[in-house]
Amino acid sequence: MEYIPGTPAERESMLRAIEMDTFSDLYSAVPKEVLLKRPLDITKGISEIELVVQMKSLATKNRVYPVMFRGAGSYKHFIPAVVDNLSARGEFLTAYTPYQAELSQGILQAIFEYQTMICEITGLDVSNASVYDGATAAGEAAIMVKDRKRERILVSDAVNPQIIETIRTYAAPAGLIVESIAIKNGATDLTDLSEKLNDRTAGVYIAQPNYYGVLEDMEEASHIVHAAGAKLIAGVNPISLGILKSPGEYGADIAVGDGQPLGIPMSFGGPGFGFMAVPKENMRRLPGRIVGETKDHSNRRAYVLTLQAREQHIRREKASSNICSNQAWCALRSAIYMSAVGKVGFATVAQHCYANAHYLADRLFEIGFKRIYDKEFFHEFVTELPTSAEKLQNGLDQAGMLSGLPMNNNKMLWCATELTGKAEIDRLINAISEICV
Repeated sequence: MEYIPGTPAERESMLRAIEMDTFSDLYSAVPKEVLLKRPLDITKGISEIELVVQMKSLATKNRVYPVMFRGAGSYKHFIPAVVDNLSARGEFLTAYTPYQAELSQGILQAIFEYQTMICEITGLDVSNASVYDGATAAGEAAIMVKDRKRERILVSDAVNPQIIETIRTYAAPAGLIVESIAIKNGATDLTDLSEKLNDRTAGVYIAQPNYYGVLEDMEEASHIVHAAGAKLIAGVNPISLGILKSPGEYGADIAVGDGQPLGIPMSFGGPGFGFMAVPKENMRRLPGRIVGETKDHSNRRAYVLTLQAREQHIRREKASSNICSNQAWCALRSAIYMSAVGKVGFATVAQHCYANAHYLADRLFEIGFKRIYDKEFFHEFVTELPTSAEKLQNGLDQAGMLSGLPMNNNKMLWCATELTGKAEIDRLINAISEICV
């Protein structure tokens, strides 16, 4: 079975229309030494039945863990069935970046509702749509705070290493100097932060909770940063905002994060989507696009794209971003997820994550594990291991569980969500007890 969009007769007709005898004539101006040899050495195609059998065979090689205790940036949460069902509707699933989005009021309204919910959980005024993932959002935020007089950005060493690298990647061509802030007992060292701030510092990036699961003193960090005339960028886990103070409450100038926990499956690492929110005074520096609500000529509610900071829509020299995809479908899924769980359900999910993680920590302590940092945490924490990380990871793998993330010096970063409750944790402890005998 072949999948070719034109019949031989149609292809011949097209060649005659452009006065060519063969398709090879299309490449007559290309030096022969750079052309690939023809015919190409490609395996003969197979039938659909054979393809399905082959793909199913390959799929059986994937290892799907029913129970997992690993996070570090990608988290397994329960996704209500309504998220899959609604987001799979053809008018949503097939939608690409809406270049002329006003023609599709449904897509625009979905983005508008998503933006509104992001503003509600972050406690800030304006949110955008367009950012690829949480790390990209952090990089874009770093560029947002730069001005002519301030070209330094400080990033806590307690931030996910992948996000730090992304910020550095974004910063280099923008002329931003990235410097690190030391950590102390698993959290950002605020004394080191104070000493490194100066009148050339544009912004400070701190994660809440941080990469090690520790909750930072964001109120004090905000006071220190703003006293130096710099901007505070808060990298947040959206689920944690169900019970933690919002970035708006402690004065963050930009809130960013990855929306993957909001109804997006882990999917072997992606896709996710980045979210960004700012107070009103910073909205014109937001990258990507913002959907606004207005009235049409008949006084009916209407949605339009506004304040697009991308060079495709405004003069190149005024553009603040070259983001070219709005991740609209992932944002739609998150909007459906947040609508489905509601305000009470959103807080309940966060409470379960917190409670399960603390129960997991207590059970691990009972069998000889030691916490590295004695600070409060949300749903992740680091422990020393009584055995090798490799032995523990392999043993739990055989028991059908994914361990925490192995770290340097025989440490492990553990994570619990609403899906790893008492039964799953007790099963984990029993398995570990057998492994460590």
